[in-house]
Amino acid sequence: MGVQALGDDQRDVLICAVQGFSDFTSANDPYGEHDFGRVVVNGQGYFFKIDAYGLDYRYQSPDPADEAVTARVMTIMREDEY
Repeated sequence: MGVQALGDDQRDVLICAVQGFSDFTSANDPYGEHDFGRVVVNGQGYFFKIDAYGLDYRYQSPDPADEAVTARVMTIMREDEY
């Protein structure tokens, strides 16, 4: 059962857990980008990853710090699906 198969209430809890994640350390965030993490919700682990694309979503953003040329995409998946 992946994230998409969760009920609305369960998915809301998961999204809130991702939004509240702040346990970034040098071990899990060596470059200080805060673009990857792991949360546990109801005993199930989930990974989240944020990628910075160019506005056409085809390639990596030329300047991820510039919102005018960057579109961000977040992926959330169960850790056992990795």
